[in-house]
Amino acid sequence: MVCKSHIIKCLVGDPHYPLHEYHQKGDLIIGAIASQTFIISESITFNEEPPPTLFEELAVVPKNYQHILALAFAVKEINENPQILPNITLGFHIYDSYFTAKWTYHATILLIYTLGRFVPNYNCDFENNLIAVIGGLDPLTSLYVATVVDIYKFPQLIYGPAPVMNDKIPGISFYQMAPKEAHQYAGILSLLLHFRWMWIGIVTYNDENGDRFVQTVVPLFSQNGICFAFIERSEKFSVVSEINDMFEQGAKMNDKIMSSKANVAIVYGESYTVVFLRWLPYVSKQEHNINKPKGIVWILTAQLELTSMVYQRTWDTEIIHGSLSFTIHNNNPPGFHKFVLSRNPSSITGDGFIRDFWQNAFGCVFVNSITDKVKGNVCTGEENLLSLPGPFFEISMTGHSYSIYNAVYAVVHALQSLSQLKHNTMVERGRQKLQHQQLWQLHHFLKVVSFNNSAGESVSFDQNGELAAGLDITNWIVSSNQSFHRVKVGRFDPLAPPEQAFTISEEAITWNRGFNQTQPLSLCTWSCHPGSSKKVKEGEPFCCYDCIPCPKGKISEKEDMNDCHKCTGENYPNQNQDLCIPKSISFLSYEESLGLSLASLALSFSVITALLLGIFMNHHNTPIVKANNRVLTYVLLISLLLCFLCTFLFIGQPQKVTCLLRQIAFGIIFSVAVSSVLAKTITVVLAFMATKPGSKMRKWVGKSLANIIVLSCSLLQAIICTVWLATSPPFPEADIHTMSEEIILECNEGSVILFYCVLGYLGYLSLVSFTVAFLARKLPDSFNEAKFITFSMLVFCSVWLSFIPSYLSSKGKHMVAVEIFSILASSAGLLGCIFAPKCYIIILRPELNSKEHLIRRKY
Repeated sequence: MVCKSHIIKCLVGDPHYPLHEYHQKGDLIIGAIASQTFIISESITFNEEPPPTLFEELAVVPKNYQHILALAFAVKEINENPQILPNITLGFHIYDSYFTAKWTYHATILLIYTLGRFVPNYNCDFENNLIAVIGGLDPLTSLYVATVVDIYKFPQLIYGPAPVMNDKIPGISFYQMAPKEAHQYAGILSLLLHFRWMWIGIVTYNDENGDRFVQTVVPLFSQNGICFAFIERSEKFSVVSEINDMFEQGAKMNDKIMSSKANVAIVYGESYTVVFLRWLPYVSKQEHNINKPKGIVWILTAQLELTSMVYQRTWDTEIIHGSLSFTIHNNNPPGFHKFVLSRNPSSITGDGFIRDFWQNAFGCVFVNSITDKVKGNVCTGEENLLSLPGPFFEISMTGHSYSIYNAVYAVVHALQSLSQLKHNTMVERGRQKLQHQQLWQLHHFLKVVSFNNSAGESVSFDQNGELAAGLDITNWIVSSNQSFHRVKVGRFDPLAPPEQAFTISEEAITWNRGFNQTQPLSLCTWSCHPGSSKKVKEGEPFCCYDCIPCPKGKISEKEDMNDCHKCTGENYPNQNQDLCIPKSISFLSYEESLGLSLASLALSFSVITALLLGIFMNHHNTPIVKANNRVLTYVLLISLLLCFLCTFLFIGQPQKVTCLLRQIAFGIIFSVAVSSVLAKTITVVLAFMATKPGSKMRKWVGKSLANIIVLSCSLLQAIICTVWLATSPPFPEADIHTMSEEIILECNEGSVILFYCVLGYLGYLSLVSFTVAFLARKLPDSFNEAKFITFSMLVFCSVWLSFIPSYLSSKGKHMVAVEIFSILASSAGLLGCIFAPKCYIIILRPELNSKEHLIRRKY
């Protein structure tokens, strides 16, 4: 193409040239879009050509000047290293984006086309041998650059997180020198869950990028139990007339933040957002005269830096003290400190950024060559960069500067790989140049580039062209004199195993002074202690709830449980209902007082019965023993002795044998005892009736009838017990449900119906015996045994009638104790009522133990 710039210039008017640029010549050029200066002017009316920008309209972010120095330092290192791109010098062209789309597009076009000419798609020489573009800092700036450089296949390396780039028009891949933003979301979530900050706020800009962030994190965090007290969106401003509106909006936002119970807020926005964040307490104090702001833990995303503008030099930085920031990992390459400290406006030429940086950082003004009148301090150019507070400038390399430094090396290493593969170079004017058409092939080498930088750290991209690295968690500490330093307190590394991805050192964190160095809490409702559960308040977020005690029988062993739950069968809740305690084993044992008392009582009655048996056997031939069938007497005494002894089958831990025997033995032995009483009663009645003249009852009087009664009645009970054993025998079991605090070891009776059949049959025999004895109670004998049998059966029936409700209302070992007591009481009743009067005569009144006395009738 023939150069006809004077013709084209007539057709396309040049816009105002950028106020800031920095060029360094080289065989190959790296372009860069920096972000250092805001232009705050009146709104454009389009009625006339806008005037050039004045110095008074510039608002510089001094800290961002380090980004320019990082690129210049990397190029200097490369040019001084003969091992990298030998015989080729590297240069750069840097323009400012001014944080606007218009100036970003303008700067990108100046990078791509002929240097010094704003003529789109026109290049008439090889002076501008551009190989890659580094930029931008903020997401939208990166997108604006991409829309131009994608057309010409120039590699673009951005040095800040930019998720908006994923939605750009498909084209050439970009390379992100910061970990992808999804890692930040996961890291922030891990941080919130670690400190149990479940009630938080969000502060962001009301733009596409802010909406994307909110739409991403709100559902993600909500799924993990985190609620949002507020989501505040701030408007951006670019013209003077919008400042008052921004102040008013900021005052309302600050009041809402300070009145909220949330002590934690996530701040997401552009790199300069902290500048506006620091305005909040000031605009609120001016407009509403509120009290001193409460402490807040600001969680800042990797895009944000602690920056100040010149008018904020004396502002308090308390608002951001103790903040936690997810930062791009950074390091200090050797020689960077020295390089930075060597910079001053007097010794550097071609740097169009340094003078405005110097004036804003040091709060001074350079003397104008046209007039000597200046307002404020005069800049000498020899001011010491070390004297600047951290919010204005840092000597150590920041995360964004480190990304730019690595971006330059990534391009150079990819270029070196390309030049080693392609030897078709062209030489012009003594300089070695790559052919322009080979730039497309540079993308292949950038995707796979991997190298160790001068700081000794590995740099490579993942399959999506994003830096394969994690994020540091940094604690911002600011002193009253605005001295600022960062403390690394943790890390989120997505490449590590899941359980090691998030690490944090709580002891290393300095919290905002409003928390008195205690870990802050951020909850809508104080945690529900163990022993209670959450009840969500109607119409409020799920993080706002009431705490209600667990119902009886349920527990919650952790805080903030959604519901209480029952203990397993072997455990029971403690008094506070926050722990399950193993149940104690319960059975009627000899070691406890109840079991020992019953055993002692049974043994005592057994001894007494044995003594009575001995006495009767010793007086075997006396009339009172012979009377009323002494064999039945012995059978009754032996059965009562066995009744007392069978109670020992009920005491102690239930075993298979004891469970099988105890109810069967009890039923059969008691049947023998009661049938013996019945036989004795019938014998008394028949004997009285047989004494009447002409009575036919004499043939029934004798031992045979008594034996038949005892055997038949006992045999029927034995048949019932046999059926019981054959169909559903008793067995030992552990009852874990009846008692809340005990596991009851007991005998399951198997068939409850057969168990009550045994008892019912005993009751039937007892009732028959009582009825017969009651009818014979007034027989005119001097020693009327029927009267004593009546008393004994009355006691017997009373005991077993009271047994049924007592047994059914008892639980555990007390059921066994009730049955033992009933056995002992009924047996003792028979023993006492029937045999005590006879023993009295045998031992104390032997003169009454005669046949004449016994057969004498009383009328």
